[in-house]
Amino acid sequence: MTTAHQKTNIQGPISEPREARRFDLDTIVSLTEAAYAPYTALLGAPPIPVTEDYAPRIERGEVWLLESGGEPAGLLVLERHRDHSMIFSVAVAPAFQGKGFGIALLKHADEQTRLWHLQEVRLYTNARMERNIALYTAYGFRETGRRPHPYRPGWTVVDMAKPVATVTPA
Repeated sequence: MTTAHQKTNIQGPISEPREARRFDLDTIVSLTEAAYAPYTALLGAPPIPVTEDYAPRIERGEVWLLESGGEPAGLLVLERHRDHSMIFSVAVAPAFQGKGFGIALLKHADEQTRLWHLQEVRLYTNARMERNIALYTAYGFRETGRRPHPYRPGWTVVDMAKPVATVTPA
């Protein structure tokens, strides 16, 4: 039986993303490494989310976990800024990829952005991550620019943004 906070998937119920806690750190690190493994091979080095220290992000309330059938299926790292939110990472475990979990996490980013009364979600990704760029574009993000990666010589960053409707108080 599913509740109002769950959706059904062939792997089991999909819970709404929940805020990560300190005890989730190992899960976050292993899920991120697995999700980004193909890009580590493509780029010749791990993408920035793979090398991130997530403990401070968990403490700041920036990390949400999505589970299915009791298993970690994906995660979202979302930063709150003065005039926008910034997706630092969307990672879906390999066993759950291609089943709508990434979209569920992007929808959660939209919802959280509205709850923060902000009007835009932003993100950046590597120009060689063409599959991700296509997914973000199909979801409504638009490319706002390209620039050299500030810490990885030879890499190009693609900046993207998507407006969200703000929640009007009743």
